[in-house]
Amino acid sequence: MTQTIDLQPLDNELPSHFADRLGVLYTKTVTTQHKKDNGQFFTPTEIAHFMARLVTETKGKLKILDPGCGTVILSSSLIETVILRGDTVKDIELVVYETDKDILPYTQATLDYLKTWLQGKKVGFKATLDTNDFVLENKDCFEQGSTLFYEPKNAIYDIVISNPPYFKIGKDDKRAVVAKSIVWGQPNIYSIFLMTAAKLLKNGGELIFIIPRSFAAGNYFRAFREAFFTEIEIEQIHLFNSRTDTFNRDNVLQETLILKGKKQKLNGHLANILLTHSNGVIDLDQPTEKEYQADELIDFNTKEKILHLPSNETEDKVIKLFKSWNGSLHKYDMQISTGPVVSFRATEYLYEQYKNGTKTLVPLYQLINTGKMTFEYPVFKKGKPQYIQFCEETKPLLLPNKNYIFLRRFSAKDDKSRLVATPYFVDISQAEFIGVENHLNYIYRPKGHLARNEILGLAALLNSKLFDTYFRTFNGNINVSATELREMPLPPLEDIKEIGNQIVLTNNFSQPVVNELVNDYFDLEHIFAYEQN
Repeated sequence: MTQTIDLQPLDNELPSHFADRLGVLYTKTVTTQHKKDNGQFFTPTEIAHFMARLVTETKGKLKILDPGCGTVILSSSLIETVILRGDTVKDIELVVYETDKDILPYTQATLDYLKTWLQGKKVGFKATLDTNDFVLENKDCFEQGSTLFYEPKNAIYDIVISNPPYFKIGKDDKRAVVAKSIVWGQPNIYSIFLMTAAKLLKNGGELIFIIPRSFAAGNYFRAFREAFFTEIEIEQIHLFNSRTDTFNRDNVLQETLILKGKKQKLNGHLANILLTHSNGVIDLDQPTEKEYQADELIDFNTKEKILHLPSNETEDKVIKLFKSWNGSLHKYDMQISTGPVVSFRATEYLYEQYKNGTKTLVPLYQLINTGKMTFEYPVFKKGKPQYIQFCEETKPLLLPNKNYIFLRRFSAKDDKSRLVATPYFVDISQAEFIGVENHLNYIYRPKGHLARNEILGLAALLNSKLFDTYFRTFNGNINVSATELREMPLPPLEDIKEIGNQIVLTNNFSQPVVNELVNDYFDLEHIFAYEQN
């Protein structure tokens, strides 16, 4: 804390502008790797001001929390907003958390200037800079009994505003252990920050975060969603259509959103959520907006509690269509699982070329073998084995050769479609068993076989623009989890079979034909036009 900052506030400069200039100066002194290690993505002034304006009118004494504060641009913007718009605030207490020792002098410089600025406005100000870990410092929030109806002793804040760090932590990390009630697998630290903040709010307090949208779906965040949606009533979500514009200084490709919520003991299912959109920062002051009832966006009645984030009228209509369907894989005696062959764990049993000899080899299917409605095998490419040895050691990894639908578990960021489904029929291979690599999911009927028209119909639906549009309303990353597909509503099984029958008749598996067929079958001209190519 002895470092001197060679940057002084300008005459009549707003604290948020000073904090922004400090952030630019700090960024020049550290490496990109340092920021990545600390999960640092500095909030642009325009976004900080937008977030600050989401706070409802305040009065009297205000207690604010800013975890992962950086140069304090969010708190500065918030305090400026409530003072300059004329809120009757007399005293402000600000608690900020920051663990990066390199940035602490910059943090303190902003806090010092905030105090000076508020003195000029005749507003009392007390600031506390806490350099301890935010989650560990407040670990008692997660102790048994800390529920919505029992506020922990430190649930004292009127407002929490934050751009938390974004990075994954191991399940044995102390912070993951503390927050074990909301953690599954390898969590991202931002969700633990968000839940900790929710628990530290007074009842009726407000929470404003800018975070990745990955929490909206997926198994890793399921426990978090269930707890968070119980604790916080979401009032507004702002989406950015551009992936690159939000944190352009830091070259961030993460899809982010701004979330505003209130700590309520009421039934959040009946609340309204305002969903707003902008392309990026430039048009942030002219967002498009639409109001929804909470249960239109959150599947409260399912285990997954998936949050849908439609960005236009087309996606609205698609969500309504899916909500009208009552089918599912489970109802149709189908299951989805993940390929059991993890290549690096079975290296000694994998082969790139078929070899005659004493060892029995069976097919190993990978991403490179699959496409939309297309299957190619073998594909000889270095590092992509096409065969796996059949022996006692590999038997637990192999599947009986029967009819399946293969689904890629990952898509590239720039792929036009998130869902890639491949029909696979038993007569493709003469082998009794096959291997399916871990980067593929597979759909099957545990007791019996999938009929040809079921496979073709369901694969066509999964590959269609209709299903891709629905999937994108809640999935903001490149992962396609079996859990999400397991919960996805499906049309009646007879409809699926009939679509399969029509594909057999046309004998054309191309994507334009698949889309046209699905569009015609469900009369989707009112939702979107046919693909032209």
